[in-house]
Amino acid sequence: MTMVAPSRPTTPASASLGDGPPGRVPVVVVAGRPNVGKSTLVNRFVGRRATVVQEMPGVTRDRVELRAEWNGRIFGVVDTGGLQLSGDSLDAKVSEQARRAIAGADLVIHVVDTSVGVTTEDDDVARIVRTAGTPVLLVANKVDNERREADAWEFLSLGLGDPWPVSALHGRATGDLLDEIVRRLPSPGDEGAEGGTAPEDGPLRVAIVGRPNVGKSTLFNRILGEERSIVHDLPGTTRDSVDTQVDTEDGPIRFVDTAGMRRASRTEDGTEYYAMVRALQALDRADIVLLVIDATDGVTHQDQRLAERIGASGSPVVVVLNKWDLLDAEGRREVVDAVEDRLAFLGSAPVLKTSARTGLGVHKLMPALRAAEEAYHQRVPTGELNRAVRAIQAAHPAPRARIRYAVQGGIDPPTFTLFATRRLPAPYLRYVERRLREMFDLGPTPLKLRVRTRS
Repeated sequence: MTMVAPSRPTTPASASLGDGPPGRVPVVVVAGRPNVGKSTLVNRFVGRRATVVQEMPGVTRDRVELRAEWNGRIFGVVDTGGLQLSGDSLDAKVSEQARRAIAGADLVIHVVDTSVGVTTEDDDVARIVRTAGTPVLLVANKVDNERREADAWEFLSLGLGDPWPVSALHGRATGDLLDEIVRRLPSPGDEGAEGGTAPEDGPLRVAIVGRPNVGKSTLFNRILGEERSIVHDLPGTTRDSVDTQVDTEDGPIRFVDTAGMRRASRTEDGTEYYAMVRALQALDRADIVLLVIDATDGVTHQDQRLAERIGASGSPVVVVLNKWDLLDAEGRREVVDAVEDRLAFLGSAPVLKTSARTGLGVHKLMPALRAAEEAYHQRVPTGELNRAVRAIQAAHPAPRARIRYAVQGGIDPPTFTLFATRRLPAPYLRYVERRLREMFDLGPTPLKLRVRTRS
């Protein structure tokens, strides 16, 4: 597989980069030291609260990529974590992600904080930007009124040209800034872009979900072959949902790495709450869900609750037992029994034993995803469906009722309407569902059965 331009699903007003026009979309990277208002400025660009924002340093860690549009021009906006030359191992990984984004940008927005003034860290970031050789626009943020504009000029010492004074929080002068950004971007002819209409059918969306610290980001990076999500032993490292489109032999797939989800009562602060909201939004938009479980912990109560939430979304699910290599034979038997017992409501969802760290079993993911996708879109001819229903009733008739005929009313997931003489009890409907799944090889995809009776 090969990786193409990363993207992120958003609303139609600022759809993901992968949903844009054919050809290359220019990329604007928003960089700077921690807590200068980069994410607030990005949200202002795309017109909504697309990234997690809080008044504390280090909230953004992974680079988050969005699509924005201004005066008819479409461009990508990349929100990066704060660049820091000194710090712990997590800070170093965040800074490396920001460096990679700067290296691939068409334009860098270096954001500084006018209320604080020039700092040593600002000098460090300016030096990194100058070394990269990428065109740069210096933005002096937090200029909330005219009196603050004079303070912005001290940033001339950074050697990045005249500062643009704005207030990302209040929107002051951000329209003028966007005009300047669009002016500095490569012309549409250089990009090869043709219009701005998104195709109706986007790539398959696969959300990677699970509790904190079960290995979702490690699995995400293993699939992509690149460190797109920051991996650290600290639980909750991923805050925003990070997605990347991958080209496979069977077509493109968009994988979405989400923040770890746990009970709302245990979310520690606003950052964790908004990270969970982003994860739930990614789950609702997904075509297929990879539920990652830490095999060394077994199937916890929170795994059960999360599986129920996935089931309610109507998306097919593939269960991934990560860290399989750390279990002995007895531990493996116990966790398989736990999956069969506690996640039985997921039906015939495939269960893959993997190690994201070593790559064990990861090659089985693509076939499982494609099988789930095919079943999700499958349509059964009416004649075959009714022959199957007659065979099902002949083998096991419904109590005091009869299914007269059936039709498939929709796909994504397959939805069947059963026209019966009386209401069908729930156990019999489960029997019909199981037999239809077996007879038409519907695999792990959810099925919807609706019953209509004669008045």
